[in-house]
Amino acid sequence: MEAYEIDEVLAAHERAGERYHEFLRADTMSAGMYVLAAGAEDPQQPHSEDEVYYIVAGRGIIRVDAEDRPVGPGSIVFVGTDVAHRFHSITEDLKILVIFTPPVAGGGVNRTVGSMAREQIGRGKPVPQEFF
Repeated sequence: MEAYEIDEVLAAHERAGERYHEFLRADTMSAGMYVLAAGAEDPQQPHSEDEVYYIVAGRGIIRVDAEDRPVGPGSIVFVGTDVAHRFHSITEDLKILVIFTPPVAGGGVNRTVGSMAREQIGRGKPVPQEFF
């Protein structure tokens, strides 16, 4: 069994010093912590993975396709493959648990931060800062 405490995941994220820190990777999914400071820009682009966001802390708005929705602690949002989405109007630092399905082989222009990070980790290399 693998089990995690959110405080430990947040501490590991802080030590990593990057916007996204993956802490779990398996054959069929991965999970990471994504943190966006109040007022920050979310650089995400549509990508080839389904994902679920769980807002651990903070407040802002998520835009999925053309729909905006306020998010805060306890919010859960599903975003399907290749759907445009990003967080904006962040009024309190967002701490977001992200669960991805596995990356699509071959990647391409729609690869996500998560899939690029997994690719680097799989090669035993650190994840470059430009991925975040």
